Amino acid sequence: MKISSSKSLLALRFLNSEQLLRLINSALELKKSFTENQHPRSLSGQTILNLFFEPSTRTRVSFETAVKRLGGSSVALNLESSSVKKGETLFDTIKNLDAMGFDGIVVRHRHAGVPHFVDNTLGVPVINAGDGFNEHPSQGLLDVFTMIEKQGTVTGKNVLILGDILHSRVARSNIWALKTLGANVFVAGPPTLIPAGIEHMGAIVVPDLAKAIPHMDFINVLRIQYERQDLGYFPTVREYRDRFGLTLDRLQHAKPTVNILHPGPINRGIEIDSDVADGPHNVILDQVANGVIVRMAILQQLLSKGGTA
Repeated sequence: MKISSSKSLLALRFLNSEQLLRLINSALELKKSFTENQHPRSLSGQTILNLFFEPSTRTRVSFETAVKRLGGSSVALNLESSSVKKGETLFDTIKNLDAMGFDGIVVRHRHAGVPHFVDNTLGVPVINAGDGFNEHPSQGLLDVFTMIEKQGTVTGKNVLILGDILHSRVARSNIWALKTLGANVFVAGPPTLIPAGIEHMGAIVVPDLAKAIPHMDFINVLRIQYERQDLGYFPTVREYRDRFGLTLDRLQHAKPTVNILHPGPINRGIEIDSDVADGPHNVILDQVANGVIVRMAILQQLLSKGGTA
């Protein structure tokens, strides 16, 4: 599930279609079993460490919920009161935590590559919960899972990723997974927020949003990051909305079957209007619910006895 072994999930870039579909099908089976009130306890007796060096709500809580539903237990490190604040190195922090005997670690960090470092340091499964501007594999999987659940497949489908592509680890995981599974991936946003060379990932840059929307099966809207607004990526929030916001007027020209996704948190009235975020085409809360199921599938395949990724 990673570059060198199958014990961890660090990125979607290096997974083939068989590996991606194995995880997606496992999630579908788990969702069906919960609908039928069957509760697998495949993590019984195991303890997972949630190591979040960045703020998180949906990802952290959904991993904690996923562990609990599979019969395991989780421990969250409070970084504000940890030895990291006292100057301890990441290496020493990880080795000390490893000595406590956790069965797996979920890691989020603002620097790209940290989950890979943790994986190379430890012998237990490591799950990347987002590293810098690199990848967010579990979010990418749950997005693709939601698309497949809604329309049966992503093969041959047109998917538009709209917004801040440059700083989005979600966009990168989406692009890698969708292209591997045969989707046509398009990106749109201010030119300053489209990374150079994105075409090498297989994505097509859309120059005219209005002309592209009618052809899309899915539109995945990304958050505009207020913390970067003063860096000059676009003149004003109002101008961004006027040019790239997903408004009801723009959506009126879309396919009647189009699905609107957003990884959250949502800035209503900026990258997406409330009429769209709460409208009949949105599957945003489905993504949240599916986040737990997909993370259960990841944990089960990596950590359950006899499980393989």
